[in-house]
Amino acid sequence: IGTYYIILGYWAGLGGSILSMVIRLELSSPGGYLFFDSGQVYNSVITMHGILMIFFMVMPILIGGFGNWMLPIMLGAPEMAFPRVNALSFWFTLVALVMVYKSIFIGGGPGSSWTIYPPLSVEGQPEVSLDVMILGLHTVGISSLLGAINFMATTQNMRSVAVTMDQMSLFVWTTYLTALLLVLSVPVLAGSLLFLLLDRNFDTSFYDTKKGGNPLLYQHLFWFFGHP
Repeated sequence: IGTYYIILGYWAGLGGSILSMVIRLELSSPGGYLFFDSGQVYNSVITMHGILMIFFMVMPILIGGFGNWMLPIMLGAPEMAFPRVNALSFWFTLVALVMVYKSIFIGGGPGSSWTIYPPLSVEGQPEVSLDVMILGLHTVGISSLLGAINFMATTQNMRSVAVTMDQMSLFVWTTYLTALLLVLSVPVLAGSLLFLLLDRNFDTSFYDTKKGGNPLLYQHLFWFFGHP
């Protein structure tokens, strides 16, 4: 599974790198659109670039890939604590990647930037493409939670008798603490994205200032996840 994560992260990173080059070429000729016919498409490319690089390259390779390979070896364990949960986590990531890729081909694409700040993401993006991308982020969030719980359980319960907590390598400690931060913060991000979906589709007013909502609430919730 660790190898699969690295391969998935490689392909997602390749897509993100291509988008990065396209963005830089676009910025090299200000005043007109080199590749795109509108700012909406350009904004969608920026959104896709950020999400691919963070959620589908950095996290799968550094945590899913290196973690699944190195953690059992450094703990003297034969395998991760929950191998089937591990497989489920990987396939959730793959499904989420397909959903995020698909969102850019629906309508004008999700042109809200990768932070998806309201009110732009509520009023300025009426098409369903942004909803598909948010559902993709929900799916990769489920994957992150499953993987993080697996890492914590492996560190606590699958250690060799000779490896006590104070003798664990720094890599194992950093993976364990990262997993703990993910378990604490990903549900908060999921809640903020759920509020965003409700504002977009069910006429609620969590972030809509016209109805008494506060868009800064989203920023607080998002960066509670983003900073760790």
